[in-house]
Amino acid sequence: MKSSFLVGLIGAGVGPSLSPALHMREGFEHGLSYVYKTLDITALGVPAEGVGDLMRDARRLGFDALNITHPCKELVIEHLDRLDETAARLGAVNTVVFTEEGAVGYNTDTTGFGHALRTGMPDAPLGTVVQIGAGGAGSAVAHALVGQGVERLIIADMDVDRAQARVEEIRRHHPDSTVEASHVDKLPALLPEADGLVNCTPMGMADHPGTPLDTSLLRPDLWVADIVYRPLDTALLQAAREAGCRTLHGGHMAVYQAVDAFRLITGIEPDAERMLAHLRELAAAG
Repeated sequence: MKSSFLVGLIGAGVGPSLSPALHMREGFEHGLSYVYKTLDITALGVPAEGVGDLMRDARRLGFDALNITHPCKELVIEHLDRLDETAARLGAVNTVVFTEEGAVGYNTDTTGFGHALRTGMPDAPLGTVVQIGAGGAGSAVAHALVGQGVERLIIADMDVDRAQARVEEIRRHHPDSTVEASHVDKLPALLPEADGLVNCTPMGMADHPGTPLDTSLLRPDLWVADIVYRPLDTALLQAAREAGCRTLHGGHMAVYQAVDAFRLITGIEPDAERMLAHLRELAAAG
């Protein structure tokens, strides 16, 4: 079995990413020589459209796999030899594995959130869920929510047209699902009948402080999930706990997408709980 791996992360501003530390520590725990490098297109002066050349260069240099993040998840697709079903459905790739048959693209964001919800909040009611944010991450989470059995999903965004486009995309792949688009201004009317709320916007990140909604709308029987993981304890989650809500921090999704990527890259089953504990250490260290 292969015991050494060279992996990279392509994206803009990826220098502070926790992925290298997460992957390399887990590789060490399995006795692997596992090196993970960031390939920051901003620092390298490479446009997002140059992801194909960068990917091919990485392969020539001996990389075994790449993680792909904003703004290259969609642009990388035309440079791949094959997509797995989930990546093809989403039209976005966050993991590329180099094989003898070529470069294969996967998307572990959807599986990552699905695993996070199942393990972090296994008995959460899934009748009606409101998702705030219809961007790329929102697409992955929406597919995961429908896949987990949400009966009615409402995607609210500042741009209703974008939310509607996500709705139509999900309906094509899940024709029996009930998915609706709305504007964030409608949240006061939507949340009283919701079982859960998921934040898929950048609000709560260090450079996007605040919350994506008026926190007075939160109530004790509403569960709240956030996909922001830096910081782990966002202002939204703090307000949700104060309101008596059950909460799920974004570290769960971050870890489980890394778990799935690690498995694809190495063929080894990682220890998700160990990686989650490591993420907490990294987050606490700043």
